[in-house]
Amino acid sequence: MSPSLFRAAVRTAAAPSFRANTTVAIARSSPRAIFASNFSTTTRMRSEHQEETFEEFTARYEKEFDGVQDVFELQRNLNNAFAYDLVPSPSVLTAALKAARRVNDFPTAVRIFEGIKAKVENKGQYQQYLDELKPLREELGIMLKEDMYPEEQQASH
Repeated sequence: MSPSLFRAAVRTAAAPSFRANTTVAIARSSPRAIFASNFSTTTRMRSEHQEETFEEFTARYEKEFDGVQDVFELQRNLNNAFAYDLVPSPSVLTAALKAARRVNDFPTAVRIFEGIKAKVENKGQYQQYLDELKPLREELGIMLKEDMYPEEQQASH
């Protein structure tokens, strides 16, 4: 047995979360078994949101954004919400925009609309989101990237 594998076996045997006798016995039989035994002794974690409906998703993220107290939380929640294979509802986006205002993060508020634009299937859906969120956008003073940089839009067409 190589010295590095021996060190791994000794460390694994000394770790309090593993049964020392089983790990050492396995380590003597096969180097590959060391790693297999480590994985087999841990419990499998299941996602608590495995079969979540769109309504449950919406309620969960509205609550998450209502509790945001700093920029890190806001951006983490946005990354998580936009990671799903769906476009968040206008109520979730409203909560996210209000959270961005609460933590005084204008750039992230603008990026929320960029995220929507990237997630929707076509320009018509994007326009529906813009129409739905227009009163809030005006209330919070959030401009769209395409309004701030119109020359980029013309260049991309």
